[in-house]
Amino acid sequence: MQDEIVSKTRRKREMHELQALGASLVALSDAHLQRMTLPEALAQAVREARRISSHEAKRRQVQYIGRLMRELDPEPIRAQLDAVQGGSAAERARHQRLEHWRARLLEDDDALTAFAREHPGADLQQLRALLRNARQEQAAGRPPRASRELFRALREASGE
Repeated sequence: MQDEIVSKTRRKREMHELQALGASLVALSDAHLQRMTLPEALAQAVREARRISSHEAKRRQVQYIGRLMRELDPEPIRAQLDAVQGGSAAERARHQRLEHWRARLLEDDDALTAFAREHPGADLQQLRALLRNARQEQAAGRPPRASRELFRALREASGE
């Protein structure tokens, strides 16, 4: 059986996609970049690109990163990047579930009992205090600091 012939246009498109993926890696923060599992040569090239300030030199370095990525399977890197950037479907669904719980808790006092049933390890005293503070903030029209704290506490309590 004959190998599939890949057109020049398709090869160029794939090359540009890999360069764009490399540029996304360069744009990550230090903390996010450290969480990613990258081959050492690629990680070094990304660190070097972040150090470069000249536009043309950075463009060439991103091209080099794209060339390095042609030798790798880019899918694991894409998956890690999606997870770090919150682009994965599972991450969005998890965030929406927590948003739903927060809205439900702010509207209904009985929702705390339902949340406690689903998440037995939750610190109900802390959640009650955060709920009270968030409701007071809403009533006073203040910025939603306690509401954000409530979201963080829900995320920790749900183990997600």
